[in-house]
Amino acid sequence: MEQSSSIRTDAWLVSRVRDGDLDALGELYERHKALVYRTALAIIHDEEAADDVLQDVFLRIYTYAHRIDTTLPLEPWLYRVTVNQAYSWITHAKRWVRTIQAVLGRWLSAPEWQVGPEKLTEGREKWQHLQNAIDALPPSHRSVVVLHYLEGLGLEDIAAVLEIPEGTVKSRLYYARKKLRKAVLEHERRLVPEVVYDFT
Repeated sequence: MEQSSSIRTDAWLVSRVRDGDLDALGELYERHKALVYRTALAIIHDEEAADDVLQDVFLRIYTYAHRIDTTLPLEPWLYRVTVNQAYSWITHAKRWVRTIQAVLGRWLSAPEWQVGPEKLTEGREKWQHLQNAIDALPPSHRSVVVLHYLEGLGLEDIAAVLEIPEGTVKSRLYYARKKLRKAVLEHERRLVPEVVYDFT
C-alpha cells in the first residue's frame, strides 16, 4: 500500500527496500545522506573516502534491510554503521585523521580569530596542537568525541549508537577532554574561551 510522501516514515521506507524498491532507498538516501557524510568526513578527513563510506552505508541498507529493526529509529543504526565503516577505511588505509576539523574551523573563522595576522597565526597554532592531540587519541575515544562535539549526541544516544555502556562513554569523554586540555595548556596557559567551554 502506497503512502503519501508526507507520512513515509523511515520504517516504511526500509520495509519497501526489503521488497527491492530502489525509489525507497533513494528517498532514504536523500533524507539521511548529510548525516552520514558529515560523520564520516569528521572521522576520516578525506572527502573522497567520506563519499565512499556514504555509498557503502546505503549499500548496506539495501543488502541488510531485512536485519534492520523497524521498531527503532533509523538514525542510531546509521551512526553505528557509519562509524564502523569509517574506522574500517582508516584501518585498511593505515591513515590517521583530523577528527573535528569542522568544529575547529568554525572557531578559526570567528571574528575574534581574525583581528590580525598574529592572532590568526596563534589560532592556527592552537588548532594544530589540538589536532595533534586528537590524532593521538585511540579510535574508540575519537568516535565518542565526533558523536558528542560534532553531531551533538547525548551520552545515552552515543551509548546506543556504539553499543557500549553509558559509563564507558563518560570515561572516554573524560579521557579525551583531559588529553585535549593538556595539549592546549602545554602550548599556552591562557586558553581561548570557546575551547575552555567545550572541552572542560
